[in-house]
Amino acid sequence: MGSNHTSRRIDKVTKAMSNFMDFFNDPAFIKRGDDPLACDFAVGNPHEMPLEGYVASLQRWVTPQNKDWFAYKMSETETVKAVVKGLRIWRGVQYDPQDIFMTTGAFSAISCTLGAIVDPGDEVIFNSPPWFFYEPMIVSYDGVPVRVRVNAQTFDLDVDAIAAAITPRTRAVIVNSPNNPTGRIYPPETLRQLVEALTAGMEKTGRPIYLLSDESYSRIVFNGRRYPSPTEYYPYSFLIYTYGKTLLAPGQRIGYIALPPEMPEREAIRSALFVSLFITGYAYPNALLQHALGDLDKLSIDIGHLQNKRDYMVGALQEMGYQVHSPEGTFYLLPHSPVKDDVAFIKLLHTHNIFCLPGEVVEMPGYFRISLTANDDMIQRSLPGFAAALEQARKGI
Repeated sequence: MGSNHTSRRIDKVTKAMSNFMDFFNDPAFIKRGDDPLACDFAVGNPHEMPLEGYVASLQRWVTPQNKDWFAYKMSETETVKAVVKGLRIWRGVQYDPQDIFMTTGAFSAISCTLGAIVDPGDEVIFNSPPWFFYEPMIVSYDGVPVRVRVNAQTFDLDVDAIAAAITPRTRAVIVNSPNNPTGRIYPPETLRQLVEALTAGMEKTGRPIYLLSDESYSRIVFNGRRYPSPTEYYPYSFLIYTYGKTLLAPGQRIGYIALPPEMPEREAIRSALFVSLFITGYAYPNALLQHALGDLDKLSIDIGHLQNKRDYMVGALQEMGYQVHSPEGTFYLLPHSPVKDDVAFIKLLHTHNIFCLPGEVVEMPGYFRISLTANDDMIQRSLPGFAAALEQARKGI
């Protein structure tokens, strides 16, 4: 039963967000923004000035060229052309412009896609550890979240467990690669096994099982790896993308949903997405970002520098005695907490003016997450605190 003042739907969503809300409402975390010397590794916010080309592009396109420059916008023709061109160059796939739906980042893209395909009681499988908003969004559409743990040793998908979780009510599976928070890129062999499982599930249940491919970090991969998109292997796929990661401008929200050329029943899906974008708070990006996208699609933060920060911090933490693997993509590290209670260790780091995300928030108790969007000075400044906190934890302080 809901409270006297809020809907039962919101109460259910609030429950699903409890760990997230507890952390982000912590007074120590809130106060960190007032301290210029705080070492903030909690979320993927920028800690350096924006890309010069990014700012120049917005300045260029803010000047109106006609009376409709800042009128209502949907998926604008020139914007979609830029996306299609970028996907052809990047992925080697020719997308139909009618299959591109511009959104305010991946957040709204996932929400709008769920809104277009999920009925009350439908089950949506997602892999754990997840991005912490998958479950709340599924619940918000009266869907049933079904979590499946990844392989504990490799962080790869547990395809057998996904197959076992498929029921007659399964409507969709969400896959995030490279994964936040593990940094794992799911290899082609795993994706082919996943497709076999989903295809077998559809044959058994007699209804489509859609794949939501959250590719927010797909341009942030290290060591020259090729990124294999799950959408390459499965026609019932939605490619979800945001520019907020590669541009490191998460407050300027633009992304898209793309349907692969092989998508069955595409006309019905197109129509459903069109409606869903409207009723999900008019989820189209604002006019300025759409005008600028032809420029923005070509820009990126320095992935080589990000890889250097990964290597430096992984090495430094390992030398101190932390257990931490080297991620294949994204801009996160996921060390083991030196004590079982990762929330307690995060609070210990607070005493050293270091702020990280407890593993509990991303369903990885016993770990904590570090964002490498921190600048070089912050990383260097934090190392004595990480070392001291580890020593204190070992001594039981």
